[in-house]
Amino acid sequence: MKKAFPSLFAVALALTVAGCGDSKTPANNASSEAAAKAKVAGNAAVNAATGNATVNAAVSNTAQVNSAEAAAPEGTKTVTLANGASVTWIQDNEGKKLMPRELFSDASDSLYASLNMPAGIPASVSMFLLKVDGKFILFDAGLGAWGGQLAKRLEALNVNPDSVGLVYLTHFHADHIAGLVKNGTAGKMEKVFKNAAVYAGKVEYDAWMNKIPKNDLQKNIMALYKDSLHLFAFGDSLPHGVLAMDAVGHTPGHAAFQISNLLVIGDLMHGYALQKNHPEINSNYDMDKAKSAESRKRIMQYARDNKLLMAGMHLPPPGFAE
Repeated sequence: MKKAFPSLFAVALALTVAGCGDSKTPANNASSEAAAKAKVAGNAAVNAATGNATVNAAVSNTAQVNSAEAAAPEGTKTVTLANGASVTWIQDNEGKKLMPRELFSDASDSLYASLNMPAGIPASVSMFLLKVDGKFILFDAGLGAWGGQLAKRLEALNVNPDSVGLVYLTHFHADHIAGLVKNGTAGKMEKVFKNAAVYAGKVEYDAWMNKIPKNDLQKNIMALYKDSLHLFAFGDSLPHGVLAMDAVGHTPGHAAFQISNLLVIGDLMHGYALQKNHPEINSNYDMDKAKSAESRKRIMQYARDNKLLMAGMHLPPPGFAE
């Protein structure tokens, strides 16, 4: 292990401010991340209703709302899928989150102004807990020790981390994998999900282990889980009928996952209100903008054609959309 877990505090602190990893370097505008963080910090109010009507309608039209939803713990929403499995949206960030205008340098000023969202686009840092065949599957693991709410949300849902049997990772940005670990005794990194098999894309794994800089966190976490790590290829059918799909562009091996009528899209969209109608618009965090736009168009069309419920890690609460 190259570095102790606490030495990565600066990386994680950036996550809690901007909701993105230190490794998420803007593709075109080198100064945009700093501007984005400043704008997020300065936002005093959010139009909480903006962008949510479409999402809520998608949930009610696509899936049966769980009967216990009215009493659902804060930051969660559970729906029932066509195959009888249940999936719970878990909000990992505290409070409300906005993606600032500076994050979308591909968008013209006139296009952005047409959204009427000068304070920023409503979003979240999210993950999804699937219960199928009596087993718990977690899609991504969130921010972890520095601002992540996953442990608190799981406790409120009466789910012990030791009962999570599988973790599927969409990609290796820190706001998706830091929640796999916690500070243990003597400052050492420890597993959060002691009994979980972790599934990651081989393309993504190889890129982070060998090519992408600023990868200490990724290497340390993968080393910790090496005995329970499984690498998949796009098109593989994974345990409990989960299909791994090519969604590359945001990162070299960015993956989506389908089970029944649920499509977990990871970071396919950072600004849903903008990108739902303009999939050609990228976030500055997308590593390969051309591939990212192609994946976004293809997967959104696939979801429409197959009447799938999309679950996205940066969609506005409650994290679901058609």
